Amino acid sequence: MKFSLFVHMERSDPSIPHRRLFDELEELALTAEAAGFETVWIGEHHAMEFTIAPNPFIQLAHLAARTSTIRLGTGNVVAPFWNPIRLAGEAAMMDVACNGRLDLGVARGAYAFEYERMLPGLDAMGAGQRMRELVPAVKKLWEGDYAHEGQFWSFPTSTASPKPVQAGGPPVWIAARDPNSHDFAVESGCNVQVTPLAAGDGEVVSLMERFNTAVANHPEVPRPKIMLLQHTFVTDSEAETQALSQDLSDFYCLFGAWFANKRPIRQAIMEPLTAEECAAYPQYAPDIVRKNVVLGQPEDVIARLKDYEAQGFDQFSIWIDGGISHARKKKSLDLFIRHVMPAFEPAYA
Repeated sequence: MKFSLFVHMERSDPSIPHRRLFDELEELALTAEAAGFETVWIGEHHAMEFTIAPNPFIQLAHLAARTSTIRLGTGNVVAPFWNPIRLAGEAAMMDVACNGRLDLGVARGAYAFEYERMLPGLDAMGAGQRMRELVPAVKKLWEGDYAHEGQFWSFPTSTASPKPVQAGGPPVWIAARDPNSHDFAVESGCNVQVTPLAAGDGEVVSLMERFNTAVANHPEVPRPKIMLLQHTFVTDSEAETQALSQDLSDFYCLFGAWFANKRPIRQAIMEPLTAEECAAYPQYAPDIVRKNVVLGQPEDVIARLKDYEAQGFDQFSIWIDGGISHARKKKSLDLFIRHVMPAFEPAYA
């Protein structure tokens, strides 16, 4: 099982300069490359300081000039916000910029907050339909001389310009949860990204079962890769584990509030929730979050990851966003590199 890093700029304090956050993201990505991580993933979000990522290709192109071995992935572009020709061309240009190290992750998106700003009237079902139309069109555009007449996009014969460096185009990853998304990804020859969020290991098992079912339903397709994304923090004491449990509980309660899309937003920032508001999210209580995410001292983290490896996950991605300080992120990543990675893969020992 390989390791990757899922990282974004994030802030709740408007006094922190965005440039500082940009530099901190670069530092984490370079640390991951030096440790032998397979990929660094950056996603797409709009009009929110909770996750600052209006176009992942910009940050990935910046990293392309400062790295040489780590793969650079979109985790993920939001399909309904893109025209197929634009995505095919920008992804191909990114692949040129990083000399064939791009992985293209695609999702339908999740936030109603973003839907109503980027494509008013869009819902999750419509976003999924757009994703299913977009992905094969992008692949055909990389091949070239492709005309499209679809439900959401139509264009005359076109070719992505430039062409990607990687033969056949960059690997495409689909963010999947429901069985239909797993089936679409496997049938389309795409890799799969899954996350249980804070639902725990029972959900991890269920996600793998959905993937395996899709693979079994398409024996004509070579088994694609599957990546598990989890909040992961390594600590050096019980006290730090307890403190991070509270921090991640606060993060997930705020995530729930962004998802509900009912609280006021000022300058792209949502105010912290009160204790009473957090109580409305009992599934994100600190003790439950501690159990359901990958959090603890090295031996605890190794045991969890060994189980995921045994289930058949090809890649485990450390979700390092969490509303915590850069110093704490750096400390956790350093502990992971020094004390967890040597237990996996000969190359990490």
